[in-house]
Amino acid sequence: MPKELQIDKLDFNERSLISDTIFQQAPIGIAISYSNEPVVFKNNLVRINPELERITGRTYKELVKLGWDNITHPDDIEEDMNNLKKLQRGEIDSYSMEKRYIKPDGSNVWVYIVVAKFNLQNDYKYNYICLVQDISDRKAVEKALVESERSKSVLLASFPGMAYRCNYDHEWTMQFVSDGCFELTGYTSDNLLYNKDLSFNDLINSEYRDLLWNEWDRKLKNKQPFKYEYEITTAKGERKWVIEFGQGVFNKQGDIEALEGIILDITDRKNMESSLEYINEIDTWTGLYNRRYLENLLVHDAKIVTTKKRAVVSINLSAVQLLSMTYGFHYSQELIKKVADNLKSLCNDDRQLFNTYENRFVFYVKAYKDKNELVEFCWAITKIIEPILIIEKISVGIGVVEIDEDNKKDVELILKNLLISSEKARRNIDKYFGFCFFDAEMEAQLLREQNIILELTKIVEDENCDSLYLQFQPILDIKTNQICEFEALARIKNDELGPISPLEFIPIAEKTKLIIPLGDIIIRKALRFLKLLEENGHDKIGVSINVSGIQMLRNDFLKNLFDIIHDMQVNPSNIGLEITESIFFSNYQDINYILAQLKAFGIKIAIDDFGTGYSSLARERELNVNCLKIDKYFIDNLLSLKSDEAITGDIISMAHKLGHNVVAEGVEHNKQRQYLLKHGCDKIQGYLISKPVDEEIAINLIKIQYI
Repeated sequence: MPKELQIDKLDFNERSLISDTIFQQAPIGIAISYSNEPVVFKNNLVRINPELERITGRTYKELVKLGWDNITHPDDIEEDMNNLKKLQRGEIDSYSMEKRYIKPDGSNVWVYIVVAKFNLQNDYKYNYICLVQDISDRKAVEKALVESERSKSVLLASFPGMAYRCNYDHEWTMQFVSDGCFELTGYTSDNLLYNKDLSFNDLINSEYRDLLWNEWDRKLKNKQPFKYEYEITTAKGERKWVIEFGQGVFNKQGDIEALEGIILDITDRKNMESSLEYINEIDTWTGLYNRRYLENLLVHDAKIVTTKKRAVVSINLSAVQLLSMTYGFHYSQELIKKVADNLKSLCNDDRQLFNTYENRFVFYVKAYKDKNELVEFCWAITKIIEPILIIEKISVGIGVVEIDEDNKKDVELILKNLLISSEKARRNIDKYFGFCFFDAEMEAQLLREQNIILELTKIVEDENCDSLYLQFQPILDIKTNQICEFEALARIKNDELGPISPLEFIPIAEKTKLIIPLGDIIIRKALRFLKLLEENGHDKIGVSINVSGIQMLRNDFLKNLFDIIHDMQVNPSNIGLEITESIFFSNYQDINYILAQLKAFGIKIAIDDFGTGYSSLARERELNVNCLKIDKYFIDNLLSLKSDEAITGDIISMAHKLGHNVVAEGVEHNKQRQYLLKHGCDKIQGYLISKPVDEEIAINLIKIQYI
């Protein structure tokens, strides 16, 4: 099979039209199933071509209604079902067999079927193809051969292959050869009889001769019928695939007198199977082997004992997807093909290129010296593709996983770690290109992330789990010098992992969507504290809660929040929600609409970490928010800049003109407080007032200020 497929640069629609035309006009029956059951017709997820309708004698609707099991001969069901189960379990990628379909008039049609997994770019997890060839004529001939010795001469005259009788020797010395020999081999029966011009063994390709002899020897010892597929070379030098059916002829003493059988040309069938295998293993757009082929190769090589180093190198071009949104799918895929063509120049006997995922390539590298050689190879990749992608401003992450004794048997883990390292490389680079090795540190980080996910899952499954708790940092009204509210800050403690910062677990919760149930738990815990404040007579002091954009964009967010507030019986005007500026970047209209409803309910809205994110001044006045919380970065600058150099005062003035009050975060020194007081800041928060504390201490802080 060629390693690369050369294809014409046809228009996408033209290729689709050609594929559909081939499907409709194919001389064999074809059924394509988009479900987890191959060739199951009882659903709408199947395509059937006209030839299959002709072979079965049934229309598409009849096939869908009946299903394949109801039109399969009862004697063939068990073998077909066993093969099907193996395919579904992933034990095999395909199977073939001869079977009978029952036609509407009760007659049988013999068919040869090939069923296999079929890779398609669609949303279905499973795709299968079934190819059906009508072999009724051949089966009729075979049956006639067995049933009627007396009509042998008539049979052999029309037989689509070669019938023979030969000695059991290494030359397969022919005693009888039918006239079909010429069409099959290009030689007449006279050429082969008793090895006159050449023996039949001369026609058999050399790589099959010992295999064929050993298989005959095994079958004859048990007096079993023989069946084997192999290749021959014809008089014209053409290679042909044949299938041989035969049996031994034994005398009364049990000795072998001769062998008899038939040999049929199955070249077309083998080509069909090869094409199917090619489709399953090749990405037709780039001509590169796909992920399945790479997985099989890695599994195969893991069994080989060698001292040569092996590694996989991934080129992550997932950012190309942005071009599809701007210029269309065809534009981005032409770019991908161009990248693939250029990367092929780096291939050699020890480096093979694969197209494993959408917009991702993998090099399988063997026999390299050390890590430095892999680094040089990464730079070579960058040099090859940089001129193509730099003009499109596409970032590229190159991930590297070295294969060793510890991971070589877990191919799924190798490719998973490769994806992780390439994603990390793509996200962490300052420019457009970078590479990252998956190492022990990354593995430990991955393990920690998995443990955090387990802890988060435990928390959301049990709201009373005490590993999640809240601390509260007071916010001071700078003019009255009184605590006016608290910010609720989530914390996680774990016996194995220790304290886990929200800076670590919140992004993980957002990535896994656990932030949705986790956010509800945090809101409930924060409002319990607000209820506790009211019960202690502090009904004017509020609590602010950080909310993720993922939470807020849920359809049921407002209803759930209002239900919780109603259940807790707290005053909405004492509740504040803090959101980051980035939430407005792609969801401005939706978010602003939700904020308007929250404000109408009496809830206060603050933009957290203001000044380091979205910050569109043109829209700031339109935002349905009450407060801007100035990021700690600007507050820290007050210690190093002169008063007239700092822009913090300008931010405060601008916020007031836009109708917002201002909270300064991260205030740790009296110098910062004096500056903020002078420039009219409304509230301050930070270690100068207090670090985040537990509930009881928070309430005591309120009491102390009144003593």
